[in-house]
Amino acid sequence: MSGELKESPLKAVHEELGGKLVPFAGWNMPIRYGSILEEHAAVRETAGVFDISHMGQFVVTGAGASAWLDGVLTNHVGALGDGEGQYTFLLNEAGGVIDDLILYREDAERFFLVVNAAKIAEDWAWMQGRLIEGVDLEDLSEDFAAMAVQGPEAVNVYAGMVPGAELPPRNGIVRVEYEGQELIVCRTGYTGEDGFELFCAAADGAAWLRKTIAAGARACGLGARDTLRLEMCYPLNGSDLSPERTPLQAGLGFFVKLAKGEFVGSDVLAKQKKEGLGGRLVAIQCLGKGPPIRGGAEVFSAEGELLGVLTSGTLSPSVGLGIGLAYLPVETAKIGTELAIDVRGRKVPAQIVKKPFYKKA
Repeated sequence: MSGELKESPLKAVHEELGGKLVPFAGWNMPIRYGSILEEHAAVRETAGVFDISHMGQFVVTGAGASAWLDGVLTNHVGALGDGEGQYTFLLNEAGGVIDDLILYREDAERFFLVVNAAKIAEDWAWMQGRLIEGVDLEDLSEDFAAMAVQGPEAVNVYAGMVPGAELPPRNGIVRVEYEGQELIVCRTGYTGEDGFELFCAAADGAAWLRKTIAAGARACGLGARDTLRLEMCYPLNGSDLSPERTPLQAGLGFFVKLAKGEFVGSDVLAKQKKEGLGGRLVAIQCLGKGPPIRGGAEVFSAEGELLGVLTSGTLSPSVGLGIGLAYLPVETAKIGTELAIDVRGRKVPAQIVKKPFYKKA
């Protein structure tokens, strides 16, 4: 297998804007264009745009598509109406997370799925191996360029990009014809702000990114995307979510509908819900200013007992303190519990806090 990085259809624009490109999930992606702090602030205060062309797109079709998806995903697909979407999980047989994704119902026999970049091949193989008669699965990931516009001004940015068109409701999906091009527009995001994700033909991506910036969005990289999502306690697959942990342990049971009937991993989750989680993903905030905390840092009790490690960590631009997530034993995972984070041999005082770290005023 080649180790060569994939290039985004938007690469030319990233280079025009002076973006710093780094390896991410097998892709060459912009981590920032200038200041991560300024890009973060743009999303919280006005609008920013992120390249999400590395994400995968699957289409599931057929008369049996809804029922089949309900048997392989955790959320209740059958509860969706046309044009509606939901956050959901693809699990292994042990109830661990293979991927977290967004699923949209376009109509009764057509569903659009957005999956994580690093999981495209694994998701495809897992789902393809469980296909049944009457259901078709297509991987259209190579066909699309995609961008996420996020921030309080996102609606105005969209109006400047596609005059006369309206965004769908929250978690909704629409197909839009504009100047001979078909766009897929989804009202969602990964920052805690209003916004939308736009999917277009790969060849048209650079032009649409330029339109987005001309309409008032600031180009933002993966650095700001990470600080924004962590302030909201949105999990990152491969860090906060893994095949060894269940959605219940991650505190995401709202997106697991055990009452709908059996799905892959449901028996394990039902047993875990009855007998106890063992560990829980908690939000940890430093008690004062200090060195940045990062994923992998050890987490100790106030008495010095090793409890776990941070799955994610950063200095929050909005809160002004170090923030992180970690799986801790249930008996210690209580809000207000005092902890210490090891940062290069120094114990930094911290405590468990209520999610999310950032709340809009």
